[in-house]
Amino acid sequence: MKLYHGSNIKIDVPDLSKSKPYKDFGKGFYLSADKSQATRMAEQKTLQMLQGAPIVSEFEFDESLLQSKELKVKLFNDYSVEWARFVLENRDRTRQHPIHHYDIVYGPIADDGVTFQLRRFQSGAISIEELVNELQYAKGITFQYFFGTPLALSKLIKR
Repeated sequence: MKLYHGSNIKIDVPDLSKSKPYKDFGKGFYLSADKSQATRMAEQKTLQMLQGAPIVSEFEFDESLLQSKELKVKLFNDYSVEWARFVLENRDRTRQHPIHHYDIVYGPIADDGVTFQLRRFQSGAISIEELVNELQYAKGITFQYFFGTPLALSKLIKR
């Protein structure tokens, strides 16, 4: 399968030391199977950094590895209480990181709308069940792939 990474620079070899912590699934290299999503991320990154140009790097990945015993994989096929708690823990700057040791995590992206709902939950305005219910009505789910270890990154082939 093809996976795409959007940035303001070309990525030939992903480097975990350049990844930022406190993201949805932790510090790692994030990709999407949706090229248009990666393009939007590249545009956003370019605006944030005020330098470079939007660039989408393409990689090949054998998706059968998601089912193999070679890699530790966590799959979230939809918004759920488990997914919400996982994202909250990874974004929590007061916790010791990393909070997990998965090689690859797949699941929904917590975009700005999702982030707003997560903040409502954290403030006590809504319950975890209400959070998940609100997220199910978001405009479409966009999924992401997190590659968080050198072993996981070794499975990506640059195209």
